Amino acid sequence: MRDRIRSFWRVVALLLGIGFCAPAPAADPLTMLLLTIAREALFAAAREHLAARAEEPLAAAPSTYPGTMVEPAHVRRLIDEGFGYLTTAQRDEVFEALHRNLMDPKNAAVRGPMVEYFAERAIAMRFAQQRLANLSQSEKRALAAEFRKEVAGLAPEEAAQLAELLRRGVLPVPGDLNDMLLAELGAR
Repeated sequence: MRDRIRSFWRVVALLLGIGFCAPAPAADPLTMLLLTIAREALFAAAREHLAARAEEPLAAAPSTYPGTMVEPAHVRRLIDEGFGYLTTAQRDEVFEALHRNLMDPKNAAVRGPMVEYFAERAIAMRFAQQRLANLSQSEKRALAAEFRKEVAGLAPEEAAQLAELLRRGVLPVPGDLNDMLLAELGAR
């Protein structure tokens, strides 16, 4: 597990470097890309943890989360709108993990900030996806070329992990840009 965490942080550091080297119009989407990779790693760890425990059925959904005015339906809509590039099953996993954390009595003091933080990230993710989708083909090619330079020094196992994320389509990038990044990663 420690090796996976170290690998993850190496990729995050690399992608942060990409963000600082990218042209100004692409800087925000790259930041969002990094947030997505971090989120995916956290969700993967959460899935492993949940799989290790006995499956517990979700309690009947309350009308609002205790101590907040937020309804589970609002959280679900944020996930669907902000992370629409994920499959329905992946969005369900995100919702279930977040729902469990919000319902956990140990998190009573931080429910409001958790919801607020998640809402900000979901909105930023949707905005980043829109910005990336609106890039011209030449801007996407330039971004892919910069990506190739930055990933040139990745260890083979790190490159394989990043390639797998791109193949699964779990990064918040348009399909054509995802294909460009995967091609550049393979050509390194």
